[in-house]
Amino acid sequence: MSEAVRYDDFVEENDENIIQVKNLKKYYPISGGMFSQVKGYVKAVDDVSFDIKRGTTMGLVGESGCGKTTIGKTILRLTDKTSGSVKFDGIEIHDLNRRDLRALRPRIQIIFQDPYSSLSPRMPVGEIIGEAVREKKLVPEAEFDEYITRIMKDCGLQEYHKDRYPHEFSGGQRQRICIARALALNPEFIVCDEPVSALDVSIQAQIINLLKDLQEKYDLTYLFISHDLSVVEHISDTVGVMYLGNLVEYADKESIFRNPLHPYTQALFSAIPVPDPDFKAERIILEGSIPSPANPPSGCKFHTRCRYAMDICSREVPLMQEMEEGHKVACHLYNKE
Repeated sequence: MSEAVRYDDFVEENDENIIQVKNLKKYYPISGGMFSQVKGYVKAVDDVSFDIKRGTTMGLVGESGCGKTTIGKTILRLTDKTSGSVKFDGIEIHDLNRRDLRALRPRIQIIFQDPYSSLSPRMPVGEIIGEAVREKKLVPEAEFDEYITRIMKDCGLQEYHKDRYPHEFSGGQRQRICIARALALNPEFIVCDEPVSALDVSIQAQIINLLKDLQEKYDLTYLFISHDLSVVEHISDTVGVMYLGNLVEYADKESIFRNPLHPYTQALFSAIPVPDPDFKAERIILEGSIPSPANPPSGCKFHTRCRYAMDICSREVPLMQEMEEGHKVACHLYNKE
């Protein structure tokens, strides 16, 4: 890798987009045989591009195994990219050396799906939340306890919780601890990796409302990864739909929920439950199973399950096209030519 530019001296910034992802790819090699030769690749993320504006939330949805979490980890450089570009504030994250990446870390955080497995069972809550704060010397030692108490209260935790251990809390409280741990570093961007999927519905609403309140108070930007479309509709400003490593549709929340264009998006949205016993929605049932990301179909990867599939779908990869302002879709049904 070439010499990375010094993070502190980097002056190029983008005023509108805090995250810029362009042609991102993440392939995992498949090895086998006596000499562990590479026989192929699992294309977890395959040529994905999008931007996230400051102070907004982008929802990322799709079936399990479509590459949502891999995108989040690659943006944070918790895993290395195969190719493409990931920029935070105009800075190419994957070009930073170790020292500069450590300087950047407090500004980009993650909230994991399972709060219990992401918390150390041997540390009290106060130390869990404050460990990185003390390591980064974000506040003077004399103000440390007061700072941690304030962060905990902002996340719905009490001061006396500092001396308790994770196993003494409920699932919702543990997730509040994880949110407080991320918030304590004063980040600008947070990846929320299915943060409510392991919680009861009533607790989910509390956590979602907490995230929205914190976003407004601290001017945070979220990438919200989920498979629950009702939750995504509630919290997101823009929505991206993933299928087998590709982004097949991207738009603002109102546009995509009002008028889903891609056949896969239409099928997903048809499964959203409606709290009205008299309402009969037309459920679109997808035929077949998800193809293997190690051996995806040629052309459009969705054509083997699509009810509108044409001959061209099996031959050519559809290009992402803008059908209306900000509403993009990759499907041959909308081929302008």
